[in-house]
This record gives sequence, C-alpha cells and structure tokens, in this order.
Amino acid sequence: MTNETPLIEVKNLKKYFGEKRGLFQRNASVVRAVDGVSFQIQRGETFGLVGESGSGKSTIGKSILRLQSITEGEVLFDGENLHKLSNAEMRNLRPKIQFIFQDPYSSLNPRIRVGDAIGEALLDHGLCDKHEVREKVKEVLEICGLSEYHMDRYPHEFSGGQRQRIGIARAIILEPDFIVADEPVSALDVSIQAQIINLFSKLQRERNITFLFISHDLSVVEHLCSRIGVLYLGTMMELGSREQLYSNPLHPYTKALLSAVPIPDPTLKRERIILKGDIPNPANPPSGCKFHTRCPFATERCKAEVPVFKEVEKGHFVACHLV
Repeated sequence: MTNETPLIEVKNLKKYFGEKRGLFQRNASVVRAVDGVSFQIQRGETFGLVGESGSGKSTIGKSILRLQSITEGEVLFDGENLHKLSNAEMRNLRPKIQFIFQDPYSSLNPRIRVGDAIGEALLDHGLCDKHEVREKVKEVLEICGLSEYHMDRYPHEFSGGQRQRIGIARAIILEPDFIVADEPVSALDVSIQAQIINLFSKLQRERNITFLFISHDLSVVEHLCSRIGVLYLGTMMELGSREQLYSNPLHPYTKALLSAVPIPDPTLKRERIILKGDIPNPANPPSGCKFHTRCPFATERCKAEVPVFKEVEKGHFVACHLV
C-alpha cells in the first residue's frame, strides 16, 4: 500500500434487493447481496475479488460503475463520489470507467459488425469523427490479437476467445483509467484463458490501466492480481497481498478455497478441505459470523457475535474470531 490517493475507494458498500408484495407494497424479504464491504484500489493495480457464486462479486462490480443503485455507502473514483454525480456528469465520466462482461456473445449485438460495435462508443462520446474510427478500431484489434479483416465480420463468426478479445477491445478503445472485468475467462478453454490473462497483464503494464478482476478461480487470480479480497455472502472475509493470501491464509473460508486449487505437480498432494452444505440464503443470513454454519472450527462466539474486520499484519485484514 502506498500513501497516494487510491483511484477507487469503496466505503461500507451495501446493496439490498427487496421484494415488494401485497396491497401496501411492503418488503416481504430483503436480499443482502452486498453487506458493508470496504476496500481500495491503487492506480495501476489489478485487484482481485474472489468467492463462490452468489457471494456478491458481480453486484459490487456493477455498483462501482453505477450500473445499479446502492443502498448505502460510498464509491469514490479519484476522490469523486460516483453515486452523487448527475446523469450528465456521469456520462462525461463513462469513457474513463469501463466493463468487460462474463459472456462476450450476449454483450454483442448479433446484427452489428464487430468494427462498428467497437467504434460506436467513440462516436457516441464525440471522441473522434467517422474517418478516424476505422483506424482506431484497427489499432485496438491488433493490440488484442485480432486483424483488420475481422472488423467486417459478425459476432457469430468468432470463437469464444475471439469474442472476449472483442469485448476487451471495446473497453480499451476509450482509453479508460479503470476497468471492471467480471469473470472474463471463466467460459473459455484453459489454453485460451492463458492468452487472455497475458493480454490483461500487457494492458496493465503498457497502458497503466487499473483493474478490478472478478473471479471464482484462485489459480487465475494468482497470476494477475497484486492484492485479493475474499467475499462470502456479501461480506469481506479476508483481504491482503497475493503473497500474504497464498502463503499465509488466515480465514477458514480462504483456506478451503485455496485447497481446491489444483497443483500442477502430480507427486504433490494438498489436503482438500470440503465445506459442508451450501451458501445460506442471503435473504436470511446466519447470525454472528455468516460462515459459521459451514466452518469446521466454529465456536459459540462465532454463532452470536459478528467478527470485526481487522488488520493482523500490514495490509492483511481478516474477519475471524479465531485469528
């Protein structure tokens, strides 16, 4: 961590979804998708957010970019509270903050040629005229490992890995400062995953882009991210540098996730930690520590008292009574 002001600062972020039913439109149940999460991302850093499906990772990504409203908390981009900006101010800021979707095919219009899909944001924001667009699109396609002739093709003519490259090209053509990448390699073959991960590393190195990299795969995150936050049921359980998290995991949930990462050496074996049951219903989360229903080390205190998210060593935070 440095003393410089972080590019992204998330403070006590909460996002609840309520179902209104009945004559008086009362909330029948409230789903606590994100429940008081805080973290910072320094300029030029790739920050990883990991956890099982349903832990609130994608909701945090969408909330940061103001693709959805928030219930409580603050999201600061370069010191500005994004959720207090007007629509006009937010529109002016959009080129600086971009999103890479998990499913590249569903995020592309099947009726629009790839070159037009990538370049339309430039025209929409008035960043260049029609004569310059084609040259700009050609340039970013080459950066992303595609060729000029791909511009005149339609999305269905590409493989999954190529579509993801198109999604990345569409995000970086606006020369953003910050990109949220939501599970960008989860639907790809392992060999293609490696190519896309190398592309992210290249973009960070050459363009100094700041990334929030959302994933459930800790082996992918290890190669790309300098700091990692571990989410469970909308709550941050552990946060630290890559070295701290992989060499000295403190929370039982982090240890269980890491035990599932395969080791490439067949002569080595890792003790597998199998968690009991499924993630509880976020509309009715457990009392105390949310993880206590599945934790093999849970005590009576864990069931009754919410653990404080505390710093146990420089830059290494954990919410666990056992630490």
